[in-house]
Order: sequence, then structure tokens, then C-alpha cells
Amino acid sequence: MTAQLTPAIASRFANLALDHLTREYPNKLTHSLEGPQDVQGPRALHPIFYGSYDWHSCVHGYWLILHLLERFPGLPEAARIVAVVNEHFTEANVAGERAYLDLPQNRGFERPYGWGWLLALSAQIDALKLRKHPHAARWSETFAPLTEVFIQRFEEFLPKATYPLRVGTHFNMAFALALTLDFARQTSHESLAALVIETARRWYLDDVACQAWEPAGDEFLSPSLMEAELMRRVLPGAQFATWFDAFLPELAAQKPATLFEPVTVTDRSDGKIAHLDGLNLSRAWCQRSIARALPDDDARRTLLNEAAERHLDSALEHVAGDYMGEHWLATFATLALEA
Repeated sequence: MTAQLTPAIASRFANLALDHLTREYPNKLTHSLEGPQDVQGPRALHPIFYGSYDWHSCVHGYWLILHLLERFPGLPEAARIVAVVNEHFTEANVAGERAYLDLPQNRGFERPYGWGWLLALSAQIDALKLRKHPHAARWSETFAPLTEVFIQRFEEFLPKATYPLRVGTHFNMAFALALTLDFARQTSHESLAALVIETARRWYLDDVACQAWEPAGDEFLSPSLMEAELMRRVLPGAQFATWFDAFLPELAAQKPATLFEPVTVTDRSDGKIAHLDGLNLSRAWCQRSIARALPDDDARRTLLNEAAERHLDSALEHVAGDYMGEHWLATFATLALEA
């Protein structure tokens, strides 16, 4: 049976996120110091995104709870979700986050992973606003200064980024562009959408015969599948099919074989090794999504969906258990279960 996001799973994931969003420690700061005045704790530096071990995980933790709230408005955790967001999404807190971002030494802070997730969170707030959630209009207005800064940063950075980053960690550009394109299309930021499409075509359109030299030991994204998932968004259906045939020409023969077998995780208390549970989940997300884009009679659909189920089976039971994975894995499990 194909695994799907159910109300029971959503409730479990919401509780996991709510338990870490406001947990300040342990914490891994990515923080540049210009002087002794910059020696501060996580909550002083980031009045909203101080929990979940690191800034970007906290951002997508908020995305997760608001996404689950949209999908399942009757969640038992709904009132708690609203209370946490209301408490943290205030003008003063947004101003504090924006002040940090506006410091000259922080121009590249969280590029590109946190940039993409911040815009995904903004898009999720917008989705709730469109559904007339009673608090979403205020959240959207309050959050706007953060949305604005990351739109500007993508618009400044992408034209001068000659080369993509193809790693399977936070620096992967295809993942950030996929989230950003979804945001731009949903919120009618046409110039940003056009820039993302132009950049993706410039970076990836001529890629052929991907050998998928992966996984690396700390990856949570598949560089090859994530690139394909971005190009699925970028290219019209027939053009994507042509591109995909050339990009992974032996996929029908289950080659590269590494893409079809879940990766092994040996120590879930090691934050880097624990990334591999995320790789299994994000692979499943991409495999399912790409399969849907192929013709109904394409044998690769079945192969990709079967591989996705194997990857999900290997990782779903480990979403909770150790904080090194628990503070972020439910987000990627949700992406996979909904693909």
C-alpha cells in the first residue's frame, strides 16, 4: 500500500515540531562575529527562529506546522500551533530577525537553503490567507519584511552565480530554487519566477548522462534527483520528458543503481550520519514526484514508485528517536508522503 500523510501521522509530526520549535538548546549557530557585541545566545540573535537546533530547521519547522494546519484544520494540535505562531510572529520579533539579516556580515547568511525555506514558509502563510484562516492575514503582513529581504537576495545573487552547487547538503542550489519557484508562482512574483527559470536552464539544461556519484556520507538530498525535480518544475511537460531521457538515459534499466536502493544509517546520534535518513526521505519525494510527470505507460513510473516505497520504509520509523534527526526529519517525511 502506498504510504500517505494521514491525520494521525500529521498529529504526530505536529507534536514533534511543536516540541522543538521553542527549544533553544542544544543549538548550532551559524554566526559571524564583528566584535564582542555579537557574542549573544540564540534567542537574543533570532527572536523567532531560535529553536530546533539551527535557524533553517526552525524555519521549516514553522512551515511544517502551518502546512499541517492547512491540510488538517481539525488537528488536535491546531490551537497550540496558532498560539505558538501568534506568540512569535510579532512586529518586534520580525524586526529583530530583519536587523540581524541587515548586518553587512550577514549578507550570505543561510544561502541558499534557509533562503528557500523562508520563502516556502511565506508561501505557506499566503496559502492559509487564501483559505481565510482567521490569523493568516496578520501573519502575512507581519512576516512581509522577511519575505522581502530574501526575494531581494535571490534577485541579487542569482545573476552573478556562474555555477551551481551540486552537493547533497544545505548548499544544493536545485533544492533552494525549487522552493523559490513554488513561492514565486503561488504569490505571483513573476520577475522572481522568470529569474529562477532562467538560472535553472542556464545551469542544468545541457546536463546529460548523469552518473549519480552519490551518496556522500552526510547528504540529505540527492544531487541528481533534486536537479531533475527542479527541472520538472521549470520545463513544460514534453520538454521535461526529452531532458529527463537524456539526463538519466538508463533509468529504465535501474541505472544508476545507487538511486534505487535506500542508504544505510549507522549512527543516528551523529548529526551528519543522521542526514542519510533525510536522503532516503527526500529521494522518495523526488522519485514519486518525477514518476507522476512521466506518461502513464512509462515503465519508469513503476520503478520509481517502488524505489520510493523502499526509501520510505527505511526512514519513516526513524523520524523520531534522537534529536539529531528529530528536529528536522518530519518536514522531509511530509514532503515524501504528499508527493
